[in-house]
Formats: sequence, C-alpha cells, structure tokens
Amino acid sequence: MARAPFELAGTRVTAGSRTQIDVPVARLYTHAPLYIPVEVVHGRQSGPVLLVCGGIHGDEINGVEIVRRLLRSKQLQGLRGTLIAVPIVNVFGFVQHSRYLPDRRDLNRCFPGSESGSLGGRVAALFRDQIVDHATHIIDLHTGAIHRTNLPQIRAQLTPGGETERMANAFGAPVILNAELREGSLRHYAQNRGIPVLTYEAGEALRFDQWAITPGVRGVLRVMRRLGMLTGEHRRRPVPAAEVANGSSWARAPIDGILRPKVRLGARVARGELLGRVADPFGNAEGEVRSVADGIVIGMSRLPLANEGEALFHIARFDAIEEAESAIEDFHSSLEPPPDPLY
Repeated sequence: MARAPFELAGTRVTAGSRTQIDVPVARLYTHAPLYIPVEVVHGRQSGPVLLVCGGIHGDEINGVEIVRRLLRSKQLQGLRGTLIAVPIVNVFGFVQHSRYLPDRRDLNRCFPGSESGSLGGRVAALFRDQIVDHATHIIDLHTGAIHRTNLPQIRAQLTPGGETERMANAFGAPVILNAELREGSLRHYAQNRGIPVLTYEAGEALRFDQWAITPGVRGVLRVMRRLGMLTGEHRRRPVPAAEVANGSSWARAPIDGILRPKVRLGARVARGELLGRVADPFGNAEGEVRSVADGIVIGMSRLPLANEGEALFHIARFDAIEEAESAIEDFHSSLEPPPDPLY
C-alpha cells in the first residue's frame, strides 16, 4: 500500500518525491511578496518528520549552508519518514544582514506567536502553524551573534534516557550544554509540545565557517540515522565523544578599551587564569580579563573593541574537564582541512 502524501502549506508531496514550497509570509513596502523557502523530502516508507531549520536569526548563515549541503547529500536516497528543510526562517533579517526583524524584535523570542500581534508574533505564528506543528523532531541551527563566535556545541534540555538526550549524543558535537528553555524561543515552544529539539551553535554571524558547517552536516545525518530515517551501507565515521557541561559563565570587560585576547576558542582554562587584556588606545589604563571558572572556552568576542561589562569569553564548566578537553582535541583533529587559526 502506497504511503499517503505529506501536506504542508497547502501543497501535497507524494511519497518518494521532494518538492520546494514557498510559504507566503508577508510583503515588502514595495508590495513585493516574501516567502519562507521550504523543501520537503517525503520518503516512501513511514518514519519521523524531522524539521531542520536555519536563519531564525537572519544574520546566522552557517545554518543556511548546512541545509543546502544536507539536501544535496546522497544519503537522503531511500529516506524513511519525512525531512522538512528550511534554510532561512527570518527572511526579513536575511535580506538585511540583520539578526532581527524590521521592528527590531528577535524572532526566537516570539513563539508561539499571534496572528494579530506584532510582526514577530505573526511570523512566529505562521511558521509554527504551517511548518513546526508538522514535525516530530527538530534541529535548529544557529551561530554566535555578530562579532562573536561559538565552538560547535549542542544546547538542549536533557532528560536522562530521553529522546532529546539520544539525539544530542548522536549529533557528535564536542560539547553539550544542558540548557534551560528560554521563554518565547522555538526550543521552548517545541519542547513544551513534546517535540524533541536540539539547537546547534557554531561559528560566527555573517560568516561561512567550514569548521562549523561540515560537522553540522555530519551531525544532522547522524541524528537522522539514529532516528531510523537513513539506512543502507555507507562509510561510517565514529561518533565523536561529547561531554555535557554542567553550567557556563561569561568573563566580562573590566574597563572600556581594546581587547587583546590570550586564549583561543576551545582552550582549557583555570579559574583566575588570564584570558586577555583590555587597554585604552594609549595604554594608560589597562584591565585584565580573568576566567571566572575552571572550564573550556566555548564562545568569545571577535571584535577587539569592548565596553566595560561586555561579555568577552564564554566558559563552560565540566565535572570531567579532562574528558571535555580530550573530546575537543579529538573533534579538532577530525576536521579536514585544518580549521581556522582562531580555533
């Protein structure tokens, strides 16, 4: 018996086929329409419905490239279940190179949204109703904010033995943050509906970081295999070890000035260790940035200019820091070609 078609935004996708769908979202001032681009790959056999989306923040473009490469993967042949791939959710921000919507709202704080609310609320409501509510599992792709970069990491609310934890372990990022849900985020909305969801954070806004993109594609494919969506023989890579962080803290600028960092992304640091110095242009005033905990640098500023109190280095804390350091070193050595000198 043939599998039933998959319906999304008024379009029927037959089993064993793939279809690109433009979901109407709004119009520009010029009356030109804007669409959320979606591609649905509907397998011949039943299985999970996985949503993989990028660009909820419009300037976070690593996820756009991850989705593009995912859709070109030959491993999707013989897919079981359904893949909903959305490279760009916040099309307004994407065309303006901006994290935000035109009304300066953060779309990832607008869920579940409202059809009669603000622009952010309306976009969130449309994305939720037309796309998110069809999914059984979600992978949400992000990067650091503008002028900040993140070590590849998974953020998720973990329940021991739960589906989200299994997905997180399968992904293969070197660090997993057991992160609380933020109200208004896609993760908060989906998790409260019982939909397991991972947030993949890696790289910097408005940049293509190959050391973030390649592991992102591999990670999504690993999760799909873990969910039983991909079958058949292929050249298997062992899943890299991952360590769960039990918390994180930011080291902040002690004064206004220009930052000279002393550590790199992924470095192991000790509480009180010197991470960098901030000085005025003449060097008359200088302040030291020191680690607030023993841990690993999982995020840092890429902009040397800093205001007092600005977050500069993101330090994740681990119960087994040696294992975390080893996991990051293994991840580093698995990258081909060698990563950016920052890492």
